[in-house]
Amino acid sequence: MSSTHLSLHVHVVFSTKNRTPWIAVDWRDRLHAYLGGVAREQEAVPEAIGGMADHVHLLIGLTATHPLAAVMREVKKASSEWVHRTIGSPEFAWQDGYGAFSVSASLRDEVRAYIARQEEHHRRRTFREEYLALLTKSGVAFDPRFVD
Repeated sequence: MSSTHLSLHVHVVFSTKNRTPWIAVDWRDRLHAYLGGVAREQEAVPEAIGGMADHVHLLIGLTATHPLAAVMREVKKASSEWVHRTIGSPEFAWQDGYGAFSVSASLRDEVRAYIARQEEHHRRRTFREEYLALLTKSGVAFDPRFVD
């Protein structure tokens, strides 16, 4: 083939350090917008961003030239710096890891809706319960003692 064609969509989930509820409602939307801007700078396509006080969800489309690990490293680094500088919260930090789950093109709308309903969803389920369910549903092997 003379060109590359991709449909790489990933649902990424990551939490604040120690799951501390640092992300306040009054600046959460600004953080989500910033996360989308950083993703775009990394040539990823932000399709949906949402979350709660202690974690975020991103649905992003990836290009062939920007691996997920590099995109996530920059998204987390730049957004931490933004919170320190703009919000004035120097103690803010993200956990080191993240969960990443491939999403077929036919399920993107379902994942977008799931991300949009985070507040409703978390009235019934904790972040830990949600994350363990995502791991299980995706067939990711894990030891629950080490999922923090």
